[in-house]
Formats: sequence, C-alpha cells, structure tokens
Amino acid sequence: MNLEELSKPLGIENVDFRVQSVNKGGYATLLAYKDARADMERLDAAVGPLNWKREHSRDNHNCTVSIWNEGTGQWVSKEDTGTESNADAQKGLASDSFKRACFNWGIGRELYDYPLIQVKLNDKEFDRNTGKATWEFKLKEWKWYVEFEEGRISFLAGKDQNGDLRFKWGEMKK
Repeated sequence: MNLEELSKPLGIENVDFRVQSVNKGGYATLLAYKDARADMERLDAAVGPLNWKREHSRDNHNCTVSIWNEGTGQWVSKEDTGTESNADAQKGLASDSFKRACFNWGIGRELYDYPLIQVKLNDKEFDRNTGKATWEFKLKEWKWYVEFEEGRISFLAGKDQNGDLRFKWGEMKK
C-alpha cells in the first residue's frame, strides 16, 4: 500500500475536457475533469482492490471513501457531497460525490491547478444565435499533452482532430 500514489498527477489519458461556456465572440471555456473510473483505478493501484470501499448516504448526496489501515486495523474515511448531472440525476449524483470524496484523498487534485482554457472556435464550431458549440467542435477527438514539475502542472496543450494546435499554456520541456 502506497498512499503517496493517490496524489500523483493523473495521466492525461485519465483527464477529459468539456465545454463550460461559449461567449459571443466565439471563445469556448473548457473544463478539465476526471471520471469515476480514474478514481477506482488509482485506488486499486495504490491500496489494492480489497483495501478500499465506498459508501453512499443521504440518497447518494454524500459518499464516503474508506481505506483500510493495516497498522491500526481500522478503516480511515473521507467524505464529500456531490451534485446531480444533467444526463442521469441519481447516477450523476453518486458519481460526483464519489469523485469529490476521492479529491479529498488527493486523486486528481492537480486539476484545480489547470490553467483557464479558452479556445477560439471556428465559425462552424459554434452557433452565434444560441451561443453553443456545434457538432463541428469535436473536442472528444482532440489530443492533449501535459507536463508536471514537482507535482504541479507546467505545460498543457491541445491539438484538434486535424492536428492543429488550438491551445497552449506554459513551455514544453520534454
């Protein structure tokens, strides 16, 4: 068991990005986030699949993630509250409370340090009337690059499905 493994930065393959908003000038603000599978994989790798558990209370509003402490023979727990998602309220609530409890263990905490990600959209990538991104904005197909120095993000870049650099922050070292 290595609890330090919990707080190592997530690999970019475990980070997803979504559009938070689009302004009238056609700039999209993107959010970096993790999904619950990344948390489960990190917990399994760091403490072992039999040495952690999750429990939900308050109709999935709260989640407690506990890790077995072999030295004391007790469970050590951290808890947090989630919010419903637009797609599936109860499942989203359970997932969000779990992810937030895992942040308390250090998993993905570096996501809070990611820079503000704003991308200029091409004319076909957003609807000026609704102010929303269109299906032409293929964010799920982008390739992202990230570097860390001493556990803190130092470089982030994103290339679109055509290989065009659309976002860059910091200087690449590797």
